[in-house]
Amino acid sequence: IPTNRPIQRIDIEDVIYRTEDEKFAAIVEEISEAKKKGQPMLVGTVSIEKSEKLSNFLSDRGVEHRVLNAKHHEEEAEIVAQAGVPGAVTIATNMAGRGTDIQLGGNADMRIEKETEGLDEKKKADAAEAIRAEVAALKDQALAAGGLYVLGTERHESRRIDNQLRGRTGRQGDPGTSKFYLSTEDDLMRIFGGERLKSMMGKMGWEEGEELTNRFMTKAVERAQGKVEARNFDIRKNLLKFDDVMNDQRKTIFEQRMEFMTDDDVSDVIQDFRHQLCEDLIEKHVPRKAYAEQWDIEGLTEAAKEAMNIAFPFAEWAAEEGIADEEMLVRFKEATDRVAAELSTGIPEDEMHRVEKQVLLQVIDRNWREHLQQLDALKSVIGMRAYGQRDPLNEYKSEAFTLFDKLLVSLREDVTKAMFNLLLNTQLQRQQRAQQAQQQGQADALEAARRGTQRLKQQAGAGTSPARSPMELMGASAGVAGSSGSTAMAKTEGAAPGQPTYDAPVPADVLAKLPRNAPCPCGSGLKVKQCCGKVA
Repeated sequence: IPTNRPIQRIDIEDVIYRTEDEKFAAIVEEISEAKKKGQPMLVGTVSIEKSEKLSNFLSDRGVEHRVLNAKHHEEEAEIVAQAGVPGAVTIATNMAGRGTDIQLGGNADMRIEKETEGLDEKKKADAAEAIRAEVAALKDQALAAGGLYVLGTERHESRRIDNQLRGRTGRQGDPGTSKFYLSTEDDLMRIFGGERLKSMMGKMGWEEGEELTNRFMTKAVERAQGKVEARNFDIRKNLLKFDDVMNDQRKTIFEQRMEFMTDDDVSDVIQDFRHQLCEDLIEKHVPRKAYAEQWDIEGLTEAAKEAMNIAFPFAEWAAEEGIADEEMLVRFKEATDRVAAELSTGIPEDEMHRVEKQVLLQVIDRNWREHLQQLDALKSVIGMRAYGQRDPLNEYKSEAFTLFDKLLVSLREDVTKAMFNLLLNTQLQRQQRAQQAQQQGQADALEAARRGTQRLKQQAGAGTSPARSPMELMGASAGVAGSSGSTAMAKTEGAAPGQPTYDAPVPADVLAKLPRNAPCPCGSGLKVKQCCGKVA
């Protein structure tokens, strides 16, 4: 695509120095010269460390500058926008200031927005006009000095990043200059024969601070960048193949998970997991076409108890004459279904469905996270298989499939174990609550009896009733305790049918009319001669 206006930027050939210190000394000198003549400069570095190192060199030399290294990202746009002011020196890392246009003389719109904040309309318009006139004058100075100077302190591994840095100058047909400084100690040069070049320069009597400008060397650096880019592309391409394996497993798991989330009832899934676990345990400890003496009944009992927290009578089943592994499996499944039904008795159906879905999703999420960690660990070491003349990708696929199969087995075991533990704990809590309620009822009855006895003692101590024997007091208190706290009911039970009841002691005129062997109307349950009518 052709540019909007003809390009006036001058791209100078790369220069190479023997050491990094010599390179930075030349860069500082170049920046000082450009600043003296009022030319704005944008200096690109490959890392924050290199930008701070260059900043220290410039500070020692007394060169005023600004550093952009993502430490003060709020100010980046403002700093980059004013990087075109004559004499400005801006040091930036790879991506610093991206998205902000560098205009010669500075960005007038950003200055107006910042400097006219809080002013009224008239003052704001006057200030904006003055700022635009100032920016236009500064632009003329920058153009006279040669436009923006982009200086690269090192070549990046990717040519694209170098071209992005170089493209910051010469915008919209403005004049500009770009130049890259290299040394044999740079990362890119060191990887591709930098030491050999440094040795050759030493043998040729290269003096300190002397630069090398060679079109062949520039092409060599470009080819080195191409090799690095190709290698990085292969790494990303190979990494994508590894990710495809994980992505296939992710699709399988999350498709099932979405089905479980949308279903209102997942009890059939819980039952299938339970039955599959039974099949796995029977297949492992009671293999097919094996003699009964070869069965691992003890191991099967322990495994089932660990998985379901319930002891099944496998030894009794195995002792029966003519039993086979198929019949063992059928009995095992029926027993687990029967136990699960008994444990879930009394739990509302909607609550049971909600709990089953919650347990199922939690177990899937936990096991999937652990599976991803295992795949990451496998990916980090699978490359060592190449030393054994085996393809790491195929080895990764095989190992990942084995881990995925273990994941499914673990899902069945964890879901079944979690459900049985939950049901057992629920039944245990119910039993504890029932026992506590029974104990509370007994305690309430004893407390009622104690209060009745105490009341009778108080009445006897006040002299309002004849003295009674301990057996009589116990009988009276028993009548009170069995009344559920109602004195009237107790009196009614102790008196004869249709006979009125009285508070103890019964009036003498009433006692005179009653036979001595009749029930006492005070409700004690005793005869008159043994209760209120007893002669002292």
